[in-house]
Amino acid sequence: MVMDSLDQKAAEAFDGYLVRKDLVRKYSRQYPVPTYVVEFLLGRYCASVDEQEIQEGLAIVEKQLRDRTVRTGEEELFKARAKEQGSVKLIDIVRAKLDAKRDCYVAELPSLALNDVRIADELVRENERMLTDGFYAEVTLSYDAVVAQEYGGRPFAIEALRPIQMSKSDVLEVLARGRAKFSSQEWIDLLLRSVGLEPASLDERAKRVALLRMVPFVERNYNFVELGPRGTGKSHLYQQISPYSHLISGGKATVAKMFVNMATGQRGLVCQYDVVCFDEVSGISFDQKDGVNIMKGYMASGQFSRGKENIRADGSIVMLGNLDVDVQQQQRV
Repeated sequence: MVMDSLDQKAAEAFDGYLVRKDLVRKYSRQYPVPTYVVEFLLGRYCASVDEQEIQEGLAIVEKQLRDRTVRTGEEELFKARAKEQGSVKLIDIVRAKLDAKRDCYVAELPSLALNDVRIADELVRENERMLTDGFYAEVTLSYDAVVAQEYGGRPFAIEALRPIQMSKSDVLEVLARGRAKFSSQEWIDLLLRSVGLEPASLDERAKRVALLRMVPFVERNYNFVELGPRGTGKSHLYQQISPYSHLISGGKATVAKMFVNMATGQRGLVCQYDVVCFDEVSGISFDQKDGVNIMKGYMASGQFSRGKENIRADGSIVMLGNLDVDVQQQQRV
């Protein structure tokens, strides 16, 4: 891969933080995980411009993706490995819920179709997002044959997990120092390239529009509606780029999941994520009649009331909608 001047400047300013997008595309299409999961692994092992280091890192990344992602039909294979070896490592979405009858938490691993996995209370407290809609993580899953023999036993358990997200506290300082080495136009081009867009193919207006779509990730309570033709990739940014964004497909949600669960007091998506995106604005609906009114009030003020409590949250709301038009015909008009 030939690096242009922008790539070279970025490599110098953010040494150890850059990954090649061509590698991201290669693996995100090959394995059943979002783009940001692949970027996380590439950032850990391939954040270099040295070709030999990249190739060595790629071997590790490919092995981890091959050995730890569960493809269709491999569910029982991973369970069997956990039984035979005592434990197995995998990359999956981790969700959790409270089992009130047993006074404990249980986790769900969708790729293995497991919904009764034992998990320590401390892990849940340290990662509360698993109680809303979960997140991708590197998971160590164990199997206990003794527990399996018990009536109603849960032999599978999450021994350890590592969320797929940047954990370095100094990342903002690194960005601030690196930003000083770029002009405003170069910085705009780098931001666009960082989400997979090639700035050279966009005019100035298109660049500004693309940047505008990223604002909800960095501004609290920044809400907007985006309408466009079908199949133009409107939801890609909110589904594939960041672990701090949550996409609601079909526009259907519950008040408990979106805002707060009155039974448990657990905060909802707007409290846990930077962005909550409804993929189909025309079909937005809630399980309770006042759901839409609660959301309208939240979008206006950044807070909502449930019971006697007034709760403030920072999550932005994005609504995507389809226009039934012919793209080529519309461009001619």
